[in-house]
Amino acid sequence: MLITNETLNTIHTRRSCRAYTAQQVEPDKLDAVIDAGLWVASGMGRQSQVIAAVQDKNAIAKLSAINAMIMGTSGDPFYGAPTVLVVLARREVPTAVEDGSLTMGSMMLAAESIGLASCWVHRAKETFETEAGRQLLAAWGLDPDAYIGVGNLILGYAAEGGVKPAAARKEGRVVYVK
Repeated sequence: MLITNETLNTIHTRRSCRAYTAQQVEPDKLDAVIDAGLWVASGMGRQSQVIAAVQDKNAIAKLSAINAMIMGTSGDPFYGAPTVLVVLARREVPTAVEDGSLTMGSMMLAAESIGLASCWVHRAKETFETEAGRQLLAAWGLDPDAYIGVGNLILGYAAEGGVKPAAARKEGRVVYVK
């Protein structure tokens, strides 16, 4: 029998959302999700992660267009989400990807715990290697040469049908060494 508590239940219930309402995330909820990302562990305590909280529709449209171009599609890879939390990390830090990934995971769980939907959208690394992506970083006051993109966390309220049921967990993915 598994031990259960509020944190473990959140881990079990969180799912990626791929359809959002237009309702914007409230500032207190946005700050709570960001705070969860700022408190994660990081390699040697470097805290190399930076979170760009993007709610400007034009900036989101630019991010979406770059991401779609990289993916080779014209659709919206952000599924209409009204907020995108872009996680970046300092390029020179050896654990940049790991630190940023932990930030993403923590923020996804925090979002679920307060009633927000989320989804990790890949291609942040490639996005900020493009000239358009580099220009966005510069416009946000970030040195494009100093950071790598780790992930885009889309955030908002789930539209009908935006969240699918969990897939069954695959067997044989744990090896106990005693």
